[in-house]
Amino acid sequence: MPTYTAFTTLSDRDQAELLAELVEELEPEPYGVGVFEIEDGSERWEVGSYFNEAPDETALALLAMAHGAAPFVISELPDVDWVAHVKRELSPVVAGRFFVHGSHDADKVPADATPLLIEAAMAFGTGHHGTTLGCLTAFDRLEKAGFRAHKVADIGCGTAVLAMAAATVWPEVVLASDIDPVAVATAAANVEANGLAGRVVCIEAPGFEHDDLIAGAPYDLVFANILKGPLIDLAPAMARHVAPAGKVILSGILHEQADDVIAAYEAQGFCRETRDEHAEWTTLVLTRGQ
Repeated sequence: MPTYTAFTTLSDRDQAELLAELVEELEPEPYGVGVFEIEDGSERWEVGSYFNEAPDETALALLAMAHGAAPFVISELPDVDWVAHVKRELSPVVAGRFFVHGSHDADKVPADATPLLIEAAMAFGTGHHGTTLGCLTAFDRLEKAGFRAHKVADIGCGTAVLAMAAATVWPEVVLASDIDPVAVATAAANVEANGLAGRVVCIEAPGFEHDDLIAGAPYDLVFANILKGPLIDLAPAMARHVAPAGKVILSGILHEQADDVIAAYEAQGFCRETRDEHAEWTTLVLTRGQ
């Protein structure tokens, strides 16, 4: 069965979310609609929708005009087994001691590596994305330099690969949160598949807004691999929830956005420790002042 997609962009988040709600009411009905900030520094928002039948192009055109959006780009996708395709194309990734792989590459884990299993169907967060690779590499470097964290949180955890990395190195329980319930379910499945049940606790929450996250503070280490805007918004909460001399590993930041993120965290009493680049993405390690 073919899949049809319809994508548009606009500059206002509220209008993007309203447009997405109206697209959901169309006939034929889409089976999925999402709103995403475009990761290019343009501060524009993308509304994407997926259909099992050809969408109503006239209705989409009228909705785009009414909400100041670009015309929808409608495409028909070929009938492809995407999981099988990803398995063919997605090779393991090495980030310091960590070997991130799918189950199809379980026989390739080096004897001296720490394996992290992320299924191919869950490609974002496998380590192939420069943000995840940067965070894992920064974490490995910190630990090898002698840093020790007793309390760790992964905010915006996605697949929970970062939380699992910390749980394989230190014995304490790691808290992993995400605002998306699908991501939380994915994270919990990955935790189980890696034999880390009870070692990583997956929580649905925006930022630190959950009783367990509040009770677990102050943290010695917090991962936040999200986007520039949410990272900046999160800076005051980071200052409240990170212990003095505690560290944050931040990514989801384009190179040209890094100075703004650093400035937001310096205003909250953090100092930059390292700044690394992987592909078009920057990873920051910052330390909270005493």
